[in-house]
Amino acid sequence: MLDSHNSRRRQRFSMKSTESLIQKSVRAPSSHNTQPWLFQVSESTISLYADRTRALPVNDPDNRELTISCGCALMNLRVAAAAEGLDVRIDALPDPVEPDWLARISFSVTPGAPVPEASLASFIEQRRTYRKRFLPRKVEAIALNLLLDAAQREGAWLRPLTTDSARHRAAELVAEGDAAQWANPSWRRELAVWMHPRRRGDGLTVPTLAAPVARFVVRTFDMGGGVGAKDRELAEESPLLAVLGTDGDQPRDWLLAGQALERVLLVACQNGLQASYLNEPIQVASLRSKLQDLVGAGFPQILLRLGYPAEEIPVSPRRAVEDVIAGGAMQQGRP
Repeated sequence: MLDSHNSRRRQRFSMKSTESLIQKSVRAPSSHNTQPWLFQVSESTISLYADRTRALPVNDPDNRELTISCGCALMNLRVAAAAEGLDVRIDALPDPVEPDWLARISFSVTPGAPVPEASLASFIEQRRTYRKRFLPRKVEAIALNLLLDAAQREGAWLRPLTTDSARHRAAELVAEGDAAQWANPSWRRELAVWMHPRRRGDGLTVPTLAAPVARFVVRTFDMGGGVGAKDRELAEESPLLAVLGTDGDQPRDWLLAGQALERVLLVACQNGLQASYLNEPIQVASLRSKLQDLVGAGFPQILLRLGYPAEEIPVSPRRAVEDVIAGGAMQQGRP
């Protein structure tokens, strides 16, 4: 009887709920808002693929951040499914000869058993990447403990930089990373490519009329000094500066890190916090080991700044759901 109930429930899921789940999934953050994910839907599963056409070969040559971004989308999918009363099973990297196939997600129903992630669902739409200054208010201890627990639940770790010397050193590394990236013309060209008007639905939003000039300026001028000074100040002034990391540094770890990151971000939002990223010391290979020395063992994956936002900011654009479903419709098999 239960198997029959689950079969009917999966059918209803595939017909009515797929687009809703994926729509929430793609609210995840991604580098330059590239949205590098693709979904393949069958009757009872959703497969998550890396969309390498949206890779950033200069900024992210190993596709580490691309995989982390897909992990964030996977976490959103888990949370959205939980809110629908669905249990989720994740098969990570299910086929070693298909590295783009990051996860196969299957669904089932366990009557009367609440899924813990369901409480985070309403915060998927409320989460923002908040690049402005935070309110000068210390992050409450109970909120910090919840963030640490959120990362740990996904097999990652979150290490706050609590001393002035550690924060200052991290801020220095951020400024060094900015200088290194902006000095690279290839990096600037790649950044400029992803500066889009909002109507495009992806990329870093710039006003339509200003977009050509903005892209020209970014391609042409090394602004690393000014950007580095601003980012250094943001790092040092942030109420909470923390490194999210993993014990390993392979694609499976990156996918895990993405799920941990999104859980941390949703728990943060649940407690009135927002976050943004200062990942330059991780993106620049020569600096990553220095950040690693700062936090101890393990591999830094994300440098987060968190705090209480001073104002509401608009949601960043997303592509239409049909554009991220392989074939534009539900179908069996792989893309």
